[in-house]
Amino acid sequence: MQAFPKPQTRLWLLALLLVLPLASPAAEVLPSWKDGPSRQAIEAFVTAVTRAGDKDFIPPAERIAVFDNDGTLWSEQPMYFEVLFALDEVKRMAPQHPEWKDEQPFKAVLENDQKALAAAGEKGLLQIVGATHTGVTTAEFNANAQRWLAKAVHPRSHKPYTEMVFQPMLELLGYLRENGFKTYIVSGGEVAFMRAFAEEVYGIPPEQVIGTTFVTQFQNKDGKFSILRQGKLAHNDDGPGKPESIESIIGRRPVFAFGNSDGDLQMLQWTTAGEGRRLAGLVHHTDGQREWAYDRKSNIGRLDKALDQATGNKWVVVDMAKEWTRIYPGDPDQSHP
Repeated sequence: MQAFPKPQTRLWLLALLLVLPLASPAAEVLPSWKDGPSRQAIEAFVTAVTRAGDKDFIPPAERIAVFDNDGTLWSEQPMYFEVLFALDEVKRMAPQHPEWKDEQPFKAVLENDQKALAAAGEKGLLQIVGATHTGVTTAEFNANAQRWLAKAVHPRSHKPYTEMVFQPMLELLGYLRENGFKTYIVSGGEVAFMRAFAEEVYGIPPEQVIGTTFVTQFQNKDGKFSILRQGKLAHNDDGPGKPESIESIIGRRPVFAFGNSDGDLQMLQWTTAGEGRRLAGLVHHTDGQREWAYDRKSNIGRLDKALDQATGNKWVVVDMAKEWTRIYPGDPDQSHP
């Protein structure tokens, strides 16, 4: 004769059956990262500095993590996306500037003359950026940037630029925040351009976005207040400008920093020069199939001196081709063997 469970036992089994479907495995940490040296180093660092009583424990207020943007959080080829924005803005603004059809470097932009544009060099690029980024209020510029980001697509991928962010880095930002880190962007990009999308795309609010800045001026026109962006550079947030702005704006030395080029070298040096356990990392663009492969000889995002220092200092160097199972959000898993 079959023995039936006692009433108390039956109630316990029923409760267990009701709970079991709700239980699910813990979400995998950094799911788009292979279980390789970079992921292991990041997880070991976060575990050590967030474990109370550990010799490497870092109080939450001091858990500052800084990230470059171009080439670190999103792609940067064949040209910095902000430059592509500026070129499109020249074409949009051309009807209000008839003189541009005969004036370089604007003439080159309007005629898609790549040779003449290249000949204009850095000076010409600064003219283009100045013409498209200044002479307007902060609100007007933000609207211009958001309008472009909503419609423009990348010339090769045909994706919106805001979909060309790196899925593994989005996961890293979230992982750090879940563990009490405050995440900042510290980039050579112009600060207002990055603020136009950083909160929506990265979850990083405007006050935690640091970048190159123009001089601004408060205006009161008939009781209407605005901030005018003037055609004079206030701070170039590249190279040594990065630790300078970190010190000025954040006021704490980061304990975690990620970049991808020589322009990030001083930020990584500044981060790792502090006391206690710290982590510096580089995104190494090695994937010519899913993204681009470039480093020492590239005109965009050159990684030369910083790569040598990373090797010598045992910084984390992420091999995109070998260590990321996907590049962009929504991509299928295309991990390399």
